[in-house]
Amino acid sequence: MRILGIETSCDETAASVVTRDEGGKPQLLSNVVLSQIDEHSQFGGVVPEIAARAHLSAMDYIIKQALAQADTDLSQIDGIGVTSGPGLVGGLMVGLMTTKALSASRNIPYLGINHLEGHALTARLTDDVAYPYLLLLVSGGHSQIIRVDGLGNYLRLATTIDDAVGEAFDKTAKLLGLGFPGGPNVEKAAWTGDQNRFKFPMPLRGQDTLNMSFSGLKTAIRTQAQKLVPLQEQDIADLCASMQKTVAEILANRCERAMAQFCDIDTLVVAGGVASNSEIRQRLESLCMQNSYKLIAPPLKLCTDNAAMIAWAALERFEQGERSDMDLAPRSRWPLDNATQSVMGSGRKGVKV
Repeated sequence: MRILGIETSCDETAASVVTRDEGGKPQLLSNVVLSQIDEHSQFGGVVPEIAARAHLSAMDYIIKQALAQADTDLSQIDGIGVTSGPGLVGGLMVGLMTTKALSASRNIPYLGINHLEGHALTARLTDDVAYPYLLLLVSGGHSQIIRVDGLGNYLRLATTIDDAVGEAFDKTAKLLGLGFPGGPNVEKAAWTGDQNRFKFPMPLRGQDTLNMSFSGLKTAIRTQAQKLVPLQEQDIADLCASMQKTVAEILANRCERAMAQFCDIDTLVVAGGVASNSEIRQRLESLCMQNSYKLIAPPLKLCTDNAAMIAWAALERFEQGERSDMDLAPRSRWPLDNATQSVMGSGRKGVKV
């Protein structure tokens, strides 16, 4: 099957084409992503209405680009996968309605895909990872540890009880005047910083839980920054480096405790936008070496929002005979593990819950 993927859940307009080769190995034929950073940077964050309008303006062009890169056309597409949640409703509607129009006019079946499942299965596209594995999903809207036993078979082991780790990076960047997007700017500033200058708290560490908390860390950074006013460039670098180290330690601590619960898993997959952070990758790599685990971290371009992961998730589900009806509606909230109860406060400030 040759699958077209469409992603419009936040501030990237993306399209991709994936398939398998004759031996069944995953093949990424194209991956086109148009970022909206310039449209939102002056506001210090994503503005939903602006995002939706930008998706609408770019959608046709991005799909054409993805098809051209894959050296194919719609007549050769066997199915379309589109993000139908979670995310910003305006953006989801643009992608979903575009997909329905293509499906109806070209008689191509389509599937609405959970954005989180796209992240969860990215490693199967890039590294052909076998089930089961542990997934650390870290992004602007999520901080979760999930056991992945198969397609649609997910067990959430941990989540954040307040802010997502990506939100902590974004708000730290805003506090320190580093601009949007926060994560890459904090990491860049940390390059010249002393990560041992400030010792920030690690909320929930030592408690009998795998859940995470990052709101207290943000407060500690704000308090320390206020003590240093007026901030010098080196102060900002040291704050970023110390914050980044603390986050990496929190995530590694939670992952190590999750690893200890299972003897039938030896692979940790890290996905989501925050997975592109080099300090976090290095800390998780060290953790996996110490615990005889294999770390799978997708290429940077497939950590942030993209349509390749949506196309791949759709391909796996199409192969099971699944299809979506024309009455499918976008879902701003769509947990990956529907059986796990929500944690008080979890994700309420995030975008994709």
